Amino acid sequence: MGQILEKIQGKQWRERQMRKITDKVFDRFKDETGKAYLKFEDLYIAVLLVYNDINKHLPGPHFDPPSKEEVRALMQECDMNLDGELDHEEFVKFVKRLTKDTFIIVSQGLIITLAVAPTVALLTKRTTEGVPGVGKVVQKIPNAVYASLVTLAIVMFQKAAEAKAI
Repeated sequence: MGQILEKIQGKQWRERQMRKITDKVFDRFKDETGKAYLKFEDLYIAVLLVYNDINKHLPGPHFDPPSKEEVRALMQECDMNLDGELDHEEFVKFVKRLTKDTFIIVSQGLIITLAVAPTVALLTKRTTEGVPGVGKVVQKIPNAVYASLVTLAIVMFQKAAEAKAI
């Protein structure tokens, strides 16, 4: 539960996650090509890799990468020195702008899950207390523990549903 709460802490967490992803992708191209910049063709491949990492590591729905036209337009906006290439810092800025809506969607989904799940848990606990055999076990579990277990189960169910959808 603590890890989930950590993920919705906001801007610092998002920036750390995006920095890890952008550094990993940029360093991969730098190691393969020996160049410290990305031309459009490499940039588009990098965008696909970034979205692949986002879809693997962040909770929430699958996010489709932008079109080549969208990437080209945003590249022109983020190319500060107008050389037709993005260096590492320009690439970080580019990815932040490209993925800003992605993190909003992820955060909203987590907040909804964390707000609704404990309420559902307590309602189901009251309902199951009258069930023979199960009721006595459920009564012995503290509300906080029961709510945490149900919340964890809901998050795991969501992850499994997302994995099937992909």
